[in-house]
Amino acid sequence: MHLAYPAVLAALLFCVGLYGVLARRNAILVLMSVELMLNAVNLNLVAFDVWLRDALHSGQALTLFTIAIAAAEIGIGLAIVLAVYRNRGSAAVDELRDTAEGPDDDAEDAEEAVGEEPAPAQKAEATA
Repeated sequence: MHLAYPAVLAALLFCVGLYGVLARRNAILVLMSVELMLNAVNLNLVAFDVWLRDALHSGQALTLFTIAIAAAEIGIGLAIVLAVYRNRGSAAVDELRDTAEGPDDDAEDAEEAVGEEPAPAQKAEATA
């Protein structure tokens, strides 16, 4: 068996998955793209295992381990996405950034970036 065919297919699958992770805004599509990348790795593991004629079949064993890890990752990832969707009403990755930052953090960061003096009420609060 030629090693080039599965290696090229795995490279294409990995590139499509990488594009999906970098370009998509929906969290479920990002998780699907990560799964595509893991499947490309699995294809390489099995192809190299067959090409090297490994007696222990370590490539296939690592593939089974990767499949188990991918199943756990998808289960936890979908649970997180569903929890975010219930709270926010959207599964967009860009809106998850708002979860880490409070609503007032943007206004304070904008004032600090411009270099303006805080309002007198804020000065009194800062000294108290």
